[in-house]
Amino acid sequence: MLRGAIAAAVTPLRDGGRRLDEDSFEPLVRFLADGGIDGLLACGTTGEGVVLTVEERRRAAELFLRARPRGFSVAVHAGAQTTHDTVALAAHAVEAGADAVAVIAPPYFPLDEEELLGHLRAAASACAPVPFYVYEFAARSGYAIPVRVIERLREHAANLRGLKVSDAPFEALEPYLALEGLDVFVGSEPLVAEGMRRGAAGAVSALATVWPEVVAALVHEKSETARARVMDLRDRLRALPFHAALKAVLEHRGLLLHGDVRPPLRRLTDAERAAALAL
Repeated sequence: MLRGAIAAAVTPLRDGGRRLDEDSFEPLVRFLADGGIDGLLACGTTGEGVVLTVEERRRAAELFLRARPRGFSVAVHAGAQTTHDTVALAAHAVEAGADAVAVIAPPYFPLDEEELLGHLRAAASACAPVPFYVYEFAARSGYAIPVRVIERLREHAANLRGLKVSDAPFEALEPYLALEGLDVFVGSEPLVAEGMRRGAAGAVSALATVWPEVVAALVHEKSETARARVMDLRDRLRALPFHAALKAVLEHRGLLLHGDVRPPLRRLTDAERAAALAL
């Protein structure tokens, strides 16, 4: 079971984003654990998972899992465009020793309830009995997963434990919080405080991959200072290529050997880099 503050980890890349930067995984995981984070989500949106090959995603999962210290959870995002690839990634996550598996709805085609249920049921079955989490992010998949699908899924998937919900504003998050018996992790940091007041179990945060101590304070201590900081960071990051900005800060701190992203994502201009390092 996941708990508390989870970092949506970047995936270290090199050679213009063409290859995994294998030497940077262990320092990144150690930095997150030392910063008070309880675990990480590998190869999610922040981790550029959808632009990595299946083999790269398998290898990245293995590297994150190899680097985890005792008591630190690693969830693997297995969501892919096809059910075949999603099932393969979910099954591999179990073989590699993942603590949990998460799956986003496939983008591009707006799947109906039966299609979504079939896809998520296959993914949950592939990783059973490892805890399974539905990853809801309408802005990335192109549509929201209906609450009714989650309710039906729990009838078929005994390992369904909860959801990561990255939707905003709060009204978009609220229906998922009403699902009894399922842990909800909030993905939009400005909504974490209210979400936890309304029963959310914690956060899966992109900002935590760079500012783990801030997100840890937000989740564990309910810090108003941390809440103000994440709101400021999100506001300022809107003007920058998000993935490249996070990686530029980590590279500047010596936590990544390279700040590369996978094309079509791009690195920062000099002016953007200066703005990112001023965060």
